[in-house]
Amino acid sequence: MTVVDLDTRRTASAASAAPAGATPARWPVATPAERAVAAAAAMVEPIGLDELMELAELQTRVDRKYFVPASVFRRMIGELADELRVLDIDGRRTFGYESVYFDTPDLRTYRAHLQRRRQRFKARTRTYTDSGLCMFEVKLTGARGETVKQRVPHRAEDNAELTAEALDHLRSTLCQAYHQDLPAGMQPMLATTYRRTTFVSGSGESRLTCDVGLACLNMWHEVRDTGTHVLVESKSSGRGSAPERILRELGVRPASISKYCVAIAALHPELPSNPWHQILRRYFGPRTVADQSITTMA
Repeated sequence: MTVVDLDTRRTASAASAAPAGATPARWPVATPAERAVAAAAAMVEPIGLDELMELAELQTRVDRKYFVPASVFRRMIGELADELRVLDIDGRRTFGYESVYFDTPDLRTYRAHLQRRRQRFKARTRTYTDSGLCMFEVKLTGARGETVKQRVPHRAEDNAELTAEALDHLRSTLCQAYHQDLPAGMQPMLATTYRRTTFVSGSGESRLTCDVGLACLNMWHEVRDTGTHVLVESKSSGRGSAPERILRELGVRPASISKYCVAIAALHPELPSNPWHQILRRYFGPRTVADQSITTMA
């Protein structure tokens, strides 16, 4: 249905990682949220990818998500700077992500989340734009509400396609987890792009992913965040974490958000979307016409 030309968008994403002082003509000035994350990352000692994955892979975890004002975010990381480490790869601490989400023509997975069904899933490709690595992922809701992510390698050039291997993975995952058949007609619905900085606790019991510059796009429209808040996901084994405690003390409460569901609601205002109305009103700008230079129909 809707496929985004990710090769062209990858060029735009690379521009966001340009050296200091470079200002690509089509890239906006850094937002308060972007500046807050950059400043916070500079406070914390680095950790490499292999060490982080060994310390806290957390593929099965409890996720809590927060929209954190930029000033509060700086304060939170400042209070925890001695306890946290930040992912650093070749001197870079912020990384570009692109996700393409798949659904049925009648939006079966979106409606399952809207209705809060116990057995629900999301299927997507995720491309790490700085390295070109791509994975196909199925995210499931476990029996106790935890997030379970099953993923396999995917060809980057096919990141807007459900390959035979991806379909087999989706089919077997749904069969094993939910005893469900593969939904008919799964196809690409939209893409999201953002930039992520990852912090991990020294014990490895919790991880924070901190996203800025979130954009939701399909063939016709796009919606971007306001740039005033950092979307923080606290991933832990379930016992809570020090960042969550500090956010509670600072008056920041968890938000029920799925990037895919919010993107569908933002790009298709004609659809039912009551759970995400306040999130869209508070943290996202208006829907605009898509930049046709970075989108194309398959």
